[in-house]
Amino acid sequence: MPINSRTEEIINQLKNSDIWAECPCGGEFKLSEAILFDGTRPFPPEALESKENFLNELKEREKELKKQRKLATEKALITTKAVNIGKNLEKILPTLKDFCWELCDCRFLGDPLDLITFNGLACNKIYSISFIEIKSGGARLNNHQKMIKDAVEDKKVSYKEYK
Repeated sequence: MPINSRTEEIINQLKNSDIWAECPCGGEFKLSEAILFDGTRPFPPEALESKENFLNELKEREKELKKQRKLATEKALITTKAVNIGKNLEKILPTLKDFCWELCDCRFLGDPLDLITFNGLACNKIYSISFIEIKSGGARLNNHQKMIKDAVEDKKVSYKEYK
């Protein structure tokens, strides 16, 4: 039997079978529902259509990935700018007129919190100590800042003297 007729016979048997196959991309399908053809001959129209659909879908995914990459890059730049502006504003905020702590009572830390204020220090009578974290916009506390906040709120603050 010639090779081409043997190939067609195998394809016809598969088309009429109950055999299942596993796709390398995951999932199973019935061979009788697949587009089966002799690869040494021109593609049948339904295979060409399937190929074209796949290529179009691939192009759409590529466009979406490029769009997402561009958005991620733009967001990273905006975030970086906001962080840098915020770091600089933290340093000058205590000098603004609506800052509600006495400037001479404040000490700049920068990290993990922005300021510590010894309320009353300028008057030689400290009545409280404030831990201050400056945030703007949608900024939130990071994990270390949350832990510090929790420790203060749980009154887990102490004074130690080291000699």
